Amino acid sequence: MISQTPSFGDLTFHVQTFGCQMNKHDSERVVGMLENLGARDVGTIEEADIVVFMTCCVREAADIRLIGQVNTMKNVKLRPNSPLSKRIIAVGGCIGQRDGEKLFDELPHLSVVFGTNNLASLPGLISDVLDGCGHRAETIDESKLFPSDLPSTREHSWAAWLPITIGCNNFCTYCIVPYVRGREKSRTLEEIVAEAQRYVDAGVKEITLIGQNVNSYGRDLYGEPRFAEVLKAVDATGIERLRFATSHPKDLTDEVIGMFGSLRSLMPALHLPAQSGSNAILEAMHRNYTVERYHELIDKLRDACPGIALSTDIIVGFPGETEADFEDTYRLVDEVGYSQVFTFIYSKREGTPAASMPDDTPREVIQERFDRLVDLVQQRAYLANQAELGATIPVLVEGASKRDAALLTGKSPKNQTVHAPLPEAVSLSDIVGTIAPVKIDEARTWYLKGHFV
Repeated sequence: MISQTPSFGDLTFHVQTFGCQMNKHDSERVVGMLENLGARDVGTIEEADIVVFMTCCVREAADIRLIGQVNTMKNVKLRPNSPLSKRIIAVGGCIGQRDGEKLFDELPHLSVVFGTNNLASLPGLISDVLDGCGHRAETIDESKLFPSDLPSTREHSWAAWLPITIGCNNFCTYCIVPYVRGREKSRTLEEIVAEAQRYVDAGVKEITLIGQNVNSYGRDLYGEPRFAEVLKAVDATGIERLRFATSHPKDLTDEVIGMFGSLRSLMPALHLPAQSGSNAILEAMHRNYTVERYHELIDKLRDACPGIALSTDIIVGFPGETEADFEDTYRLVDEVGYSQVFTFIYSKREGTPAASMPDDTPREVIQERFDRLVDLVQQRAYLANQAELGATIPVLVEGASKRDAALLTGKSPKNQTVHAPLPEAVSLSDIVGTIAPVKIDEARTWYLKGHFV
């Protein structure tokens, strides 16, 4: 599994994660490997002898943030008792896979670069640096080892990411993911169910199945998608809450849609990225569905599960987007009435087909469209949350709110953030990680607030 078995017993580390659920899962594997080798996870960069950045390169802002953070670390002193003379800085994830050794040219004080397909190499690369081998980089195009085969330390004991596929075959024209995560590769159904059962036996309350496109699960193994079978099999393990992300509209089948009305554990929430409401733009994006088809899916979902909470991704300013195209997108968001929309201004990614498409729309026009859309998103999110006012809903309690230690925070079945005061005579440790009923007294745009019943 790991080619070298160094000992990091005197060292501390910190992992900084950017991007999607897959990156968060990969980070849990990095933490698990380093802890297995004796290193101690600490809460801040300042305390860490080893800092690992798990990166995302979907948008330009991620590159800028990484460069800024790594450059800033030149001035961050090592902790007083560190056994090292120089902090080890490692960059992994999608930027590591994409840029490889080229990162050393821009960031010469970087120690290690590793890719998305060779997480298992990280301990050996760090060990080489400790042995005086200079900086080290390794990226490979494909791995025989699935990330879940590596040791893991989950962020929360009550929740688990469970990858069922890695990579992507869709090649949307704006997206870099297939180039840095590789082609789609599915795990066997037996492996997925066995891992899910281990989580249930360990007391996990919520499992999220993840992949770049979970709906196409199994096409590479079985010749056709078998995602509905995965949902039914994981539900049968006894898990209390089941979710999945991300879901591509072109592969969302009637059988999977029907699971929302029939499967005990499947939560009434779905993230279904639309990206645009214009057929012309969808075709240019190579999304392989139309707005009309997308509306059909929404209607079927609401027939199967009335009240389902829908979220989506929208890109504003894709090359060639006209005012009419944007108005189509605005109309889609208004008509669907999403509970949450993740809005992005198009970010050119070198190496993708969209990067060479003509794009002469002034930035201020794109920004004005974006601002208009955000206003609508906030209005619709507020309206969606009003449906919960006065209701009592089961909340998976995650801990104290970061903004107010007197409030607990958790997630509703519809994935809404819920705040409530800690009940009297109840300790924080007793209630965190449990599912408890909360009566909703207040419904805001981005959260609900109530009291435990």
